[in-house]
Amino acid sequence: MQPITCDACRQPALSHDVVNYGSMEGGYRQLCGRCFNEAAASRLGLQGFEHVVFEPVRMVDGRGAEHEFQFRTRLFGPGMAIDAFELRDGSPAGYEFQVIGEPDDDPLELLGKLIGKMRRALALTHLEDTDHGPQVNDRLILRGTVDSDPDEDHRVPMVVIDGREIPWDELGRMVAAFEGWQFKLEFRDRSDEV
Repeated sequence: MQPITCDACRQPALSHDVVNYGSMEGGYRQLCGRCFNEAAASRLGLQGFEHVVFEPVRMVDGRGAEHEFQFRTRLFGPGMAIDAFELRDGSPAGYEFQVIGEPDDDPLELLGKLIGKMRRALALTHLEDTDHGPQVNDRLILRGTVDSDPDEDHRVPMVVIDGREIPWDELGRMVAAFEGWQFKLEFRDRSDEV
């Protein structure tokens, strides 16, 4: 993927670290994460805010598979978010995590909370591979995130479970085995622990 040149610092930035910042009236600029956070801190009147860049981290999931996570820090209205995500073809995909704190929180403490959340989630498995494709394992629980399927024109959802992208029809096939059973579907913000 070609880097995007930040309109403020003129440095190259990867697309997952670029924010379209501005308004319809004043126009938009493409800013790298650092320049966006500096602009947001200035607009919010935050004195001494420091943009922190974290190095990627490799972690192993409950099946022994290794995952490399990138980090992104973003200021927003009342808080600061730190995101952790895998990259596929230069875009966030697979496992994605987030923690939210106050703009003046210690970023290393927030990172510690995020790493703990990631470890707990990676230790859990929800799917098992069978001759019939992935199936819900014997814990009978599915946790994941809702995404959109880029192969579908009409924005059919896709889910990500155990870091794996599961098309909507595949999810339907997996849950069809539970015909007649009850279920509970609960949606939670990405920063919540499930």
